[in-house]
Amino acid sequence: MAGVECSFSPPAQAKALPWNLLRALATVSGMTLISRILGFARDFVIARAFGAGLATDAFFVAFKLPNLLRRMFAEGAFSQAFVPILGEYKNKRGDDETRTLIDHVASLLAMALFVVTAIGIAIAPLLVWVSAPGFSADAGKFELTVTLTRITFPYILFMSLVALSGGILNTWSRFALPAFTPVLLNIAFIGMALFAAPYFDPPVLALAWAVFIGGVLQLAIQIPALKKIAMLPRPSINWRAAWADPGVRRILTLMGPALIGVSVSQISLLINTIFASFLKTGSVSWLYYADRLMEFPAGMLGVALGTILLPSLARYHASDNHGEYAKLLDWGLRLTLLLAAPAALALAILAVPLIATLFFMALSRPTMSFKPVAPCLPTPLA
Repeated sequence: MAGVECSFSPPAQAKALPWNLLRALATVSGMTLISRILGFARDFVIARAFGAGLATDAFFVAFKLPNLLRRMFAEGAFSQAFVPILGEYKNKRGDDETRTLIDHVASLLAMALFVVTAIGIAIAPLLVWVSAPGFSADAGKFELTVTLTRITFPYILFMSLVALSGGILNTWSRFALPAFTPVLLNIAFIGMALFAAPYFDPPVLALAWAVFIGGVLQLAIQIPALKKIAMLPRPSINWRAAWADPGVRRILTLMGPALIGVSVSQISLLINTIFASFLKTGSVSWLYYADRLMEFPAGMLGVALGTILLPSLARYHASDNHGEYAKLLDWGLRLTLLLAAPAALALAILAVPLIATLFFMALSRPTMSFKPVAPCLPTPLA
């Protein structure tokens, strides 16, 4: 149609940058694909070992709490606010000021995370009551969930620091390693479920410790890469200087609107969990497995594309190149729509065969059972 641009071709700035971004997208999507395949293997192993019952309901609620905070703050509002400011410093202010900004952000972030983690562990019963009030009707189920929450809650600390590290590496166009890190969490889950669960009583505690171990591994693997680009954060106790940094203030200011944007879907998931906690045992687990299927195309397409676009968009914005900024943003939105719409339609149409194929055999005969170690813990699974 005359006068209407319908092409999905990249914006024209010699077409070099968009094709580089496509290659970066292929890299990130490839790493994400590996992670998602291992993620399915992880979910299959969990479903096969524990089924969809009291133990998995308790674990998925416990894991959802730090995971929700991670998505809202670490990989959500913080990353969206941090990466543009970091990109501006990198392009305009040189390595010394950029390194100072990273040190100040790391110092305040580490302090805040230690406080939040300590508070979360202390008030775990209240957090469980708020996020899954239906569990309060079963004292054993409630206490098990509290125990699992206290083990998994430090995950928010590790993953927030991973988000900081990933934002730095992505700004330096090191996309592969941050995209690969979730693989380590899946490996930790698979290993603990297959080999360590029989040594825990109840065995589902192995899944909680898998979360803790996975968080440590994901943070540790980023350190050599940060050293290589000479941007390894050096946290200090001089929090007053960090707070006075104008770059830090700008990041905190940007986090407000970003938090509103990313919190909608996460709050929706929390509300779904609250409703599911009042339903029959296993409902929370089924909700988790369904959400994991939805996350597969979301991670492969939307998250991957957003990861590689954000540093370039920040660079254009910092250089006041509004024309190329608009072209690149338009190109990204068109590509997202082109890829995500068919994926959403396929999930809606193929929901039943997907669930039957991927999870029915695993969930029909769980192989793991556990014995309570105290009267407050659940009765054995059937």
